[in-house]
Amino acid sequence: MCQSEARRGPELRAAKWLHFPQLALRRRLGQLSCMSRPALKLRSWPLTVLYYLLPFGALRPLSRVGWRPVSRVALYKSVPTRLLSRAWGRLNQVELPHWLRRPVYSLYIWTFGVNMKEAAVEDLHHYRNLSEFFRRKLKPQARPVCGLHSVISPSDGKILNFGQVKNCEVEQVKGVTYSLESFLGPRTSTDDVPFPPATPCGSFRNQLVTREGNELYHCVIYLAPGDYHCFHSPTDWTVSHRRHFPGSLMSVNPGMARWIKELFCHNERVVLTGDWKHGFFSLTAVGATNVGSIRIYFDRDLHTNSPRYSKGSYNDFSFVTHANKEGIPMRKGEHLGEFNLGSTIVLIFEAPKDFNFKLKAGQKIRFGEALGSL
Repeated sequence: MCQSEARRGPELRAAKWLHFPQLALRRRLGQLSCMSRPALKLRSWPLTVLYYLLPFGALRPLSRVGWRPVSRVALYKSVPTRLLSRAWGRLNQVELPHWLRRPVYSLYIWTFGVNMKEAAVEDLHHYRNLSEFFRRKLKPQARPVCGLHSVISPSDGKILNFGQVKNCEVEQVKGVTYSLESFLGPRTSTDDVPFPPATPCGSFRNQLVTREGNELYHCVIYLAPGDYHCFHSPTDWTVSHRRHFPGSLMSVNPGMARWIKELFCHNERVVLTGDWKHGFFSLTAVGATNVGSIRIYFDRDLHTNSPRYSKGSYNDFSFVTHANKEGIPMRKGEHLGEFNLGSTIVLIFEAPKDFNFKLKAGQKIRFGEALGSL
């Protein structure tokens, strides 16, 4: 053996050991590629978590053998948010010892900036559990209802977006849209559902707009954990139909709404539709993480965050019956429902072209304040 080959011996042996992990990884990835999709997702999930948690580039060598991490959005969607929300709901129902109530509620008040001076009962010992504290009522004079404007804010919160609905797309935040038809659900032709049959986008919008010269408008209000959690009727209208979409319970905070397209279409939601003096009107309560419980006061048949559901399914219920041919009349400011913790309200309604919003994107708003008028 020549001297040069003798010198190269250790290098060749080192190279062999350096290439062995890549060879093993290639074989392992080849095995993974033959697995079923659920099994592959289960096996790659822990590695993806490590990829995003470890320092930058720590797992970069894996990309050289063909491995690609699951996207952050897909990773977040795989989190069992419905199960976590049900567990949180059970925890909220646990009665706290009398001595523990003040420190627990005080921590929550400090964290989320809750104004307890507006609460109907300011004594923290009055609330037996977290659920009662979240659903606290306000003093009657705390939220005067504006009588000069035709549409008021149904809740406390932050204005994420508002304006006309264009091309059947609605903005959840600036620059991020979702499909109007996906959000409200497929049209049916049954007599007791106030939705026309499935049609192209333009016709779909035109069938929601029932009066000539009117436009379709929307407004998105985000309720933070520290906000008042009940919501009210935003105008005088009649509720004729409820459509419940079981779904995910991902966070709906503005940052997440910018990150995940059609977030509101993925999440569990309750769509109330009917009519007001200018035509079509709808209010949608969108669930979120730890907000699996959406309650509508006049709808005892509604049950949200069930353990099992079929993806893409929905349940219809009509309030128009032989005995009640009008539906449920709601007065402006009347109690309508409540969330547990915080979430989002979406209004989609028909109004004349001269309807004007009295809002700015990103502004804080309280229940009873004006959204817009003619």
